[in-house]
Amino acid sequence: MRNSDLVIAVNTVWVVVAAVLVMFMQAGFAFLEAGLTRMKNAAHIAGKNVLIFGVCSLVYWAVGFGIAFGDGNSIVGTSGFFPSTNAFLEIGKAPFSFFGGIPGATGYLFEVVFAGVSLAIVWGAMAERAKLWVYFAFGGVFTLIYSVSSHWIWHSGGWLFAKGMQDFAGSTVVHYQGALAALAGALLLGPRIGKFGKDGRANPIPGHNMPYAVLGTIILWFGWFGFNPGSTLGVVTGDRIGYFGYVALTTNLAAAAGAIGGIVSAWVVIKKPDVSMMLNGVLAALVAITAASGFVAPWAAIVIGLVSGFIAVTGVLLVERIGIDDPIGAVAVHGMSGVWGTLATGLFAVPSLASNLATGRGGLVYTGSFHQLGVQALGLVAVGGFTFTASFATLWALKRLWGIRVEEHVETSGLDVSEHGMWGYPEFYIPVPGGYGTEAHGHLLGHGQAHHAREATPLVPQTVPEPSG
Repeated sequence: MRNSDLVIAVNTVWVVVAAVLVMFMQAGFAFLEAGLTRMKNAAHIAGKNVLIFGVCSLVYWAVGFGIAFGDGNSIVGTSGFFPSTNAFLEIGKAPFSFFGGIPGATGYLFEVVFAGVSLAIVWGAMAERAKLWVYFAFGGVFTLIYSVSSHWIWHSGGWLFAKGMQDFAGSTVVHYQGALAALAGALLLGPRIGKFGKDGRANPIPGHNMPYAVLGTIILWFGWFGFNPGSTLGVVTGDRIGYFGYVALTTNLAAAAGAIGGIVSAWVVIKKPDVSMMLNGVLAALVAITAASGFVAPWAAIVIGLVSGFIAVTGVLLVERIGIDDPIGAVAVHGMSGVWGTLATGLFAVPSLASNLATGRGGLVYTGSFHQLGVQALGLVAVGGFTFTASFATLWALKRLWGIRVEEHVETSGLDVSEHGMWGYPEFYIPVPGGYGTEAHGHLLGHGQAHHAREATPLVPQTVPEPSG
């Protein structure tokens, strides 16, 4: 085996492993989102991560991968649609000439899991009130929207790539885009029943399982070591061997700083070291460092993470204050922090690292020039205008034609039973042999009730009271 063949083989193994780590992030989103919403929607919220990844994988294979990474022009890929065996086995040849160090199939696997993450973000702000069929319809459309912007920034022929925009693993492409579509959906759906009172003040609707949210965050942190380091697409980057290890370092430092920034900011702003805000701080930091991870020094990664923790806390509160119901905090965590991470790269990019990656220039702090910061801002404006407009228009049309929000009685009953005919926690709502409300759990009932528990009506879940719905 030639040395070049060995490098390709190792690259392929590394990128496939990284892709699997990123796919595992869907489990993180399932736990996080189910934990931060109500138990009557838990199965629906968690299960949609499987559904949307299925939709995304098929649409991205058929059309999206060609739009994003097929050979074409500076705006869109025009080849590689419905690719088959030869296209996926070739290395550095049409229609996927972009992938010069791995086979086209490996490139598809790595890129489709990124598209799946962006789509998972969309539903965070639309949780607990969107119709199931919208996942199919808008999921397919958004996959195509996502693919266009991917081509602009990540394909070597894209117009923003040519200008030197730095987005190492997708603060703009993945997170900012997902948050923009989520914002469009939240605006068109309106708030959940009971979220805002007649005076406009927000009522708390706490999530039902904070340990789930913690577990989801840890899984996402773990998966991010595929997300960012895997974006090297190989074991050699520029003239650096094993550069992905450096990217993993900056990723971890930012996340750690985000945890501290989030809980301290919550302590100062809302006077309580809120656990959910700490989790949001971690995720916001990971979002922000996604653009910068290959470009910045360790000290800058820490700064990016600390600021992200503050953005997560104040951003979530701001979104709620202006009357937008975002149950998961997607707009703040993925949107606002995605903007910060993209701009922070323009501030802190180390010139030698930018040169090694052959993308853009050093940041303002090192060069005194606003050039890279301007390119980053241009990318945000272009992607923001395109993605929000296309997403809002699509969802608006779906709303006018068929309606995208469930009926009031469906939302009140919960999407688990109304949309799927099942409960995520059945024994809390229906008689289950050996479940709550039976002799097996008689010690949970008042004295003298255990004898009659078997025929008792279902117990009301022991959770914090909800305003309504």
